[in-house]
Amino acid sequence: MENLLLPIFSLLSLAVVATHGALPAEVYWNSVLPNTPIPKAVTDILHPDWVEEKSTAVNVGKGGANVQTGRGGGTNVTIGGKGGGVSVNVTVGPSPFVYNYAATATQLHDDTTVALFFKENDLHYGKKLNLHFTASSNQATFLPRQVADSIPFSSRKVDDVFTKFSIKPESEEANVVKNTLSECEDTGIKGEEKYCATSLESMVDFSTSKLGKNLVVLSTEVDQETGLQQYTIAPGVKKISGDKAVVCHKQNYPYAVFYCHKTETTRTYSVPLEGANGIRVKAVAVCHTDTSQWNPKHLAFQVLKVKPGTVPVCHFLPEDHVVWVQK
Repeated sequence: MENLLLPIFSLLSLAVVATHGALPAEVYWNSVLPNTPIPKAVTDILHPDWVEEKSTAVNVGKGGANVQTGRGGGTNVTIGGKGGGVSVNVTVGPSPFVYNYAATATQLHDDTTVALFFKENDLHYGKKLNLHFTASSNQATFLPRQVADSIPFSSRKVDDVFTKFSIKPESEEANVVKNTLSECEDTGIKGEEKYCATSLESMVDFSTSKLGKNLVVLSTEVDQETGLQQYTIAPGVKKISGDKAVVCHKQNYPYAVFYCHKTETTRTYSVPLEGANGIRVKAVAVCHTDTSQWNPKHLAFQVLKVKPGTVPVCHFLPEDHVVWVQK
């Protein structure tokens, strides 16, 4: 891998006037969804050590950031914090969870991405699947809503975003930002309602506006991280919902942004998995029953060798993605 360490920002300080009575994100969640536990994918990014709130000021990014670019199209972003920073590995290109995009050559040769997709009739006890569950390298955390709302989130104002985060316009990190903004702004497929949530509060608002407040919110949980290996579906596969769901996929961005889309042609399953090395995974699988509007060259069709609209297409949720379903 070619190492190109490029400084993104040395220090970003955002001072905002605190809204009277503003609620922390987790308190807001509990006020809206008192009977719905917060999933691990969300709790993991609620309390960053590089965001400090003091009085009415919020300081973001104490310690700086670097980017590392590799030949395969990936970008490592190191965001400085009290503990010295975290590494974020991202790929510039279309997300496999945006269904009107065609697969790239890089995705077709990425075993970890290809392994996500399978057919619904594979969801049964004893089925063996080659999968890769790893801790998310995207460590971007939620900003408080009042801070997130103060930062431009628009391709038209991308130069303002670059300025806020001291991002060089021609850098790989700039391409990551532009790609996420483009995915968020593009028109969704027919029958899909989409929204990019820039805070936990806005994700709660979008999901409850589409499904109500009697909800279950789930994410995949892994006992221990491992590489690509064979997993066996254990007893206890459970269908969680009807056909309505909001699925939120974490995007590559300097702070936590989730690409959420509501569909009415989705089935959600809880799937217990046992790895060849004994690791257990509480996986969440989402099956799309109508793929007729997807791009014919989408990664799932090329992996499964099926055509749009012919069979349900399923994928496991990565650990940092969440699905909202009605109880």
